[in-house]
Amino acid sequence: MPLGPLRPSPLVEQAAQRLRDQIAGGSWPVGTKLPGETTLARELGVGRSTVREALRALAGAGLVQARQGAGVFVIAAEPAEDWPARLRRASVADVYEIRMMLEVRAAELAAERRTAADLAALDKALAARDDAFAGPAIEAFIDADIALHTAVVAAAHNPILADLFAEFVPVLRDGLLDLVTLVDVRTSDAAPGRAAHAALVAAIRDGAPSAAGRTIKTELTQTLAVLLQGR
Repeated sequence: MPLGPLRPSPLVEQAAQRLRDQIAGGSWPVGTKLPGETTLARELGVGRSTVREALRALAGAGLVQARQGAGVFVIAAEPAEDWPARLRRASVADVYEIRMMLEVRAAELAAERRTAADLAALDKALAARDDAFAGPAIEAFIDADIALHTAVVAAAHNPILADLFAEFVPVLRDGLLDLVTLVDVRTSDAAPGRAAHAALVAAIRDGAPSAAGRTIKTELTQTLAVLLQGR
């Protein structure tokens, strides 16, 4: 089908969408070399610079790839799914398994690297978690629990680790909210995980990486077991 000229509006976005439609519709199957910039510009009624930016956008979406001296080739018919979307589609149990890997190492690093400010933040977060449990809103308790774990990750002083954990937080929150429908934490445990979280903070304060990692692994393993039962 002919490409057709574009309407005056954000031309790069229009050009990228038109090319994406051609790829999705099978006009250019995977492995096909796209027409040159001059040809595409003429068919779309735009300048070569607009085509170049549109192709760059398609490359970023994982649809095309420029090969030195050979041209631009279609490498996928559908755009690559971004990381946040992949997380939202994942089961909370799968997310929890990865969370365990991150947080065990984070706790170990926190025990090695914690500062006085980190310890103060951990004490404050632990106290806030206790206060939230005593309050009426279970959502506030879940938020306080996540805040404590976030403080542990922050004490590891690894910005990449902190960024990864931040990506998990929305999914973790939704999963924990679902979990309370399976287990009434207010009656099943007088202070859910309080001893384990206090022990975790103590291990970080004492500079004991093995104890910190072991403590958080045990606590998260217990929660994961409940999640798996609810699958």
